[in-house]
Amino acid sequence: MNNLLLFMPALATGMMLGIIFFGGLWWTVQKGLVSAHPALWFLSSLLLRTAITVTGFYLISAGNWQKLLACLLGFILVRLVMTYFLPCAKPIENNLENPDAP
Repeated sequence: MNNLLLFMPALATGMMLGIIFFGGLWWTVQKGLVSAHPALWFLSSLLLRTAITVTGFYLISAGNWQKLLACLLGFILVRLVMTYFLPCAKPIENNLENPDAP
């Protein structure tokens, strides 16, 4: 029981990192689909989300692989929950039947 309590902060941190990473990804896709410069949105978002996530994993693990594993578990749990509950981006409608139509 004591060991479980030691890994709860790492699990919670992994969940927060997952919310930041996957929530940021969802937000980026929503903004990138309607942006005039989607490549800038996606590239800057990728770099920022990855930097935050890798830094968080590094700091929480503190050289302990068990804490790193607990953090990763929280990260993956958030991914599963967000994949299930967040709505998908609305597809861009293309008129493939008549390409000359306005």
